[in-house]
Amino acid sequence: MTSQEHPPIDPEQAAREQKQAKRDVRRRWLLRGLVVVIVLVGIVWALYHFLVGRWYEGTDDAYVNGNVVQITPQIPGTVVSIGADDNDYVREGQTLVKLDPSDTQVALAQAEADLAASVRKVRGLYSGVSSSQADVAARETAVAQARADYERRKGLAETGAISAEELAHAREALTEAENGLAAVKGQLATTSALVENTQVASHPEVQAAAAKLHAAYLNMQRTTLVAPVSGHVAQRSVQVGQRVQPGTPLMAVVPLSQVWVDANFKETQLTDMRIGQPVTLTSDLYGGGVTYHGHVEGMGVGTGSAFSLLPAQNATGNWIKIVQRLPVRIDLDGKELQQHPLRIGLSMDVTVDLHNQNGAILSQTMPSKPVLSTDVYERSSKQADALIAKIIADNSEAPANSTQGKASR
Repeated sequence: MTSQEHPPIDPEQAAREQKQAKRDVRRRWLLRGLVVVIVLVGIVWALYHFLVGRWYEGTDDAYVNGNVVQITPQIPGTVVSIGADDNDYVREGQTLVKLDPSDTQVALAQAEADLAASVRKVRGLYSGVSSSQADVAARETAVAQARADYERRKGLAETGAISAEELAHAREALTEAENGLAAVKGQLATTSALVENTQVASHPEVQAAAAKLHAAYLNMQRTTLVAPVSGHVAQRSVQVGQRVQPGTPLMAVVPLSQVWVDANFKETQLTDMRIGQPVTLTSDLYGGGVTYHGHVEGMGVGTGSAFSLLPAQNATGNWIKIVQRLPVRIDLDGKELQQHPLRIGLSMDVTVDLHNQNGAILSQTMPSKPVLSTDVYERSSKQADALIAKIIADNSEAPANSTQGKASR
């Protein structure tokens, strides 16, 4: 063997080198493939963001909210009956709590009697005007007769037919008649001033008694606490026999058909958000199988920390910036709520479609109707007015109307 000849190659080493070369090639292809996948993912993500993703904003920091109508008494009393319990459904006007009506019944009866007495008293005032007018007419006739008698006797005295003493008596009779006329005219003026330009129903004394009756009737009706709105009962704390005071929370009524969602978005998510934009929602209660639809009804005018009991004080040396969240109110579809009811406080996932940019950032219109209203309390007032009108009519007479006309003239 010469010195230029290569040493023999170890077969095992050659096999190892061959395997290592294959691994290096595979590794290079894998790295290239990974780079390609990353580039493709980046391209797909960029396309999705610019074509789709940037037009949607979502958050899971959202909760169902709604009106919680507190049931509180307007007068003090003792609870004698409870008409509904927690989770019961009640309709507007349904009785929830009854208070002992004994005291209010007595006060109402007294007020009814006072109103009837006032009406009859005022009728007497109108009759007094008529009597005073008759007295004035009689006194005017007496004065005319006394004056005529005095003038006749004055002529006779000049001819010496009667004595001066008899003429003096005639003069005294005329003076007395004139004084009597002045007295009854003063009495007529005083009596007329009490009823002038009024009717029985509009007389101040009758109106004062009617106001007391109205208040007594309302107090009587307020011994029965009714549901101002239809909904479900929650937070019942009242018990039979409990002595309650005005303003004491007894229970609450929650109208679940009128709930909404308060979604807390980061301030960086609100750049393109506008009122009226469509929203899709899902709840943890029903999962992704049930989708709710709604729209942005309004956006908060401040962050939660700004309206907290102890607002944040950032004028310190160790201040750290934290992205704030603002509440966005979302109105829900009523039909979907009826099919799949929600409860107050449930968690929601919210996605807002930002394509429509025509809406306002903040509301610029005034409310056209009340947010929530009830007429259950107006009914009691109308019933009180009807009772007052009946009592006045029952204690009035037709002749009083003609007397009123005379007094007005």
